[in-house]
Order: sequence, then C-alpha cells, then structure tokens
Amino acid sequence: MQALQRGWSENLSALLNNVKSELTISSPYFSDAGADFILNAVSDDFKERGLLRFITDLSPNNIYQGSTNPFAFATFFQNINLVQIFHLPRLHAKVYVRDNKEAIVTSGNLTAGGLYNNFEYGVYTDDNQLVSFIKNDLTDYGNLGALINSNDIQKYCTLSDKVKEIYRKKEKIFSKKLEIQFNEAILEANDELIKIKLAGGKIHPVFEKTIYYLLQKNGALKQEIINNLIQEIHPDLCDDNVDRIINDIHFGKKWKHAARTSLQTMKKKGIVELIDGKWQLIK
Repeated sequence: MQALQRGWSENLSALLNNVKSELTISSPYFSDAGADFILNAVSDDFKERGLLRFITDLSPNNIYQGSTNPFAFATFFQNINLVQIFHLPRLHAKVYVRDNKEAIVTSGNLTAGGLYNNFEYGVYTDDNQLVSFIKNDLTDYGNLGALINSNDIQKYCTLSDKVKEIYRKKEKIFSKKLEIQFNEAILEANDELIKIKLAGGKIHPVFEKTIYYLLQKNGALKQEIINNLIQEIHPDLCDDNVDRIINDIHFGKKWKHAARTSLQTMKKKGIVELIDGKWQLIK
C-alpha cells in the first residue's frame, strides 16, 4: 500500500503501461486530456486485444458545465477494439484497476485538473486479493448502468453539442425562449440516456438486476430501504413527480410500483423471499 498525492498521475501512467488484458476505470469526469493520457500510456497490444471497462457519469449537467466531454469517449472506440462504457448518475468514485494486479483509488478524475493541476490524494495497492475485490465490486456496480456503444456515443455527442450551444447563448443573453429550449435539450439528452439504460425494454429488468445486487451486498432489506437504495442508484428512473394513475385514482409513485412489481416477479421466479418484513435472496 502506498499513499499518493501530487504527481499521482505518474503512478497511474506506470499502471497503464503494464496493463495486459483488462483495464477497469471509474471516473465521473472525463476530458480530452484524460483520453490522451490513457491512449498514450497503454500498449498497442492492449489496444488490439485488451478490454477497457469505463464507468462514468454522462449526465448533461456535466457536459454543459465542461466537466465531461463525450467526444473523448468516441476516441476510445476509434483506437481500442474492446470498449465498454457504463453511465451511472451520481457516480463519484475515482478508481483505476489493471488486470487483477494493481489498483489506484484516488480523488483524481481523468481531466487536466485531476491529472496535473489539483492537489489530489489516494492510495495505490498491488495486493492481489484487494485488487480483485475492488475490480469485482466496481464491475458489479457498473453493470447496473447504461451500456453505451459507439453508435450511442455518436448520437449523444450530437445532443451534447446542442445542449452546449444553447447554454452558451443563454449565458450571454437572457431569453425566456432560450431557457425553454435549454430545458428541452437537457430533457432530450436525459431521455436518450434512459432509453439506452432500458435497452428498448421496460424498467422492471433494470430494477430486478439492481435489487439482486442490493440484497447480495447488504443482506435482507425492508421494501422501504430497497426503494431508497434504488433511487440513489437510478435517480433518472425514480421521478417522485410521476404518480401511477388508474381510473383517475393515484396509487403512489410510479417507480415505487415498478420496484414492488419487480420484487414480486423475482419471488415468482424463486429468487427472493419475504421473511419477517424483509426481502432476501433465496440461497
């Protein structure tokens, strides 16, 4: 175990130089500087044969504020054969794992500030058991997000440009029309990310996968706790302003109804059971 602070990017560069088959990254913010840093550090053999798994937050707020550039992800698809990009709102972890050999957990994002300018702090470890745990834990969490492919990122880049252009205009000139256009562009970008997360289907499979993850990590949980945890992971799918309405009668939040339905489906499949008011996995 080694403490890292200023100059931590040198440790990251060494980690990237040594990656053989699998690179797992969690960085909420990501810029062209981060993409260049990775592509310059990893080997040509890794680009051809290795897998890059990248967990991030592509929320449009991060885009128009300049924290993340989706075009930087497009360069990965152009230069690395096997790329998996996962989008999860509210992601905050900054983690870098190569194979099952080395890991860096730090405060530093893959941006110019995170890599070169800011005072960051973190730890490096080459303890194989700990590294394996970190990678598997991060991978399990990332799998709950929207899997973004090369076509998705190209479309999202177009939507992001639209958001940024309207935002720049709005910052220069106050206009009610521009404010409306900006909100509509943000909604369109968010809707696109939700469509990708749902993979053309319904919300229930996403909730079932998330419930399984939560019960596996935490053990038996009450319905209320499960709902709270689902909302923390998927705020984009859990809008408290949307009620489920049948024959003009309100039956509570629509997403909570979907969570209950998902649990009942899992119960019928023999995956979970309710004991003493708590849901748990059937072993």
